[in-house]
Amino acid sequence: MAEIARLFPQDEPDDARAEAILQASRIAEALIFVSSDPVEEKDIAKRMPEGVSAREALEALRAHYAGRGINVIRVNTRWTFRTATDLSWLLSREVSEPRKLSRAAIETLAIIAYHQPVTRAEIEDIRGVAISKGTLDVLMETGWVRLRGRRRAPGRPITYGTTDTFLLHFSLETIGDLPGLDELKAAGMFDGRLPEGFGVPQPRDGDELTEDEDPLEDGAIDLFDEQPLTAGDGDEADEGAAEAEAASLAEAEFVAEAEADAASTEPEKPEDA
Repeated sequence: MAEIARLFPQDEPDDARAEAILQASRIAEALIFVSSDPVEEKDIAKRMPEGVSAREALEALRAHYAGRGINVIRVNTRWTFRTATDLSWLLSREVSEPRKLSRAAIETLAIIAYHQPVTRAEIEDIRGVAISKGTLDVLMETGWVRLRGRRRAPGRPITYGTTDTFLLHFSLETIGDLPGLDELKAAGMFDGRLPEGFGVPQPRDGDELTEDEDPLEDGAIDLFDEQPLTAGDGDEADEGAAEAEAASLAEAEFVAEAEADAASTEPEKPEDA
C-alpha cells in the first residue's frame, strides 16, 4: 500500500485512500487476467469502486508489475498482460517460417500507419505507383491493417487504418508512439539532403471515424475497386473502372457464346456438284 500511495502524492495520504486504490487495482487485475483479449478501459471503469478512476487503478497496477516477468501494458484504449520485453526471447518458439513482406507491402504499411485514415488512391499518390490488390490482402491477412469506413468523396473509396495487433507486434502503446522525423534521421533512415518542406505527419489515434468518413455498409467489399458488391444507394452512379471492365468481359463472353451457338445450329450447305 505504501508503494501505491507514493504514486499519487497529490491524493489524500491516508490509509483509506491507498486501500481504495489497492482494491481497485486488484479488480482491474482480475478483469485483465481472465480475458483472452485486451480489455477496454471503459469496461474496467464500470467495475471500479466509487471515488477511484480506472486510470488510477491501472497505472498503479502497471507500476506494481513494472519490474516483474509479466508487465501490464496499454494498447490504444485497451489493457493487457504481456511478457517483459527482456524475457520474451525465453518464451519464443518458431513454429513456422514467418512470411516476409515485400518492399511494396512495407511501404504501404508505413503510409497507412502515418497517414490513416487513408484511401488506396491516396496511398498510390504518395508512393507514386499503383498498388496491387495482393499488397493490401497480405497486410489485412497479417491483421495489421483494417477497413475503417468510406471517405465522403466521389466514388466513396474505402479508408484504411492500423489495428491493435499492429501496435502489439511493434510494441507501441498508441499509434502516436511511431518515430518522428528526428528519430528516423537519427536511425539513419534518411540519407542525403531532404527536399525543402519535407516532413513526417503525426499519426492520429483512436478508432472513431473522422468527419469525412462514413461507416461501411453491410455486405461483401471488393478491395480492388472499393465498391460494395451488394446494390446500394448511388452504386450505379459510382461504378468503378474494375466494374466496367468486368461488364465488358461478360458482354464479350456472351457474344462469343451466342456466335458459337449460331454456328452449331446453322444447316450445312450442299457441296457443289
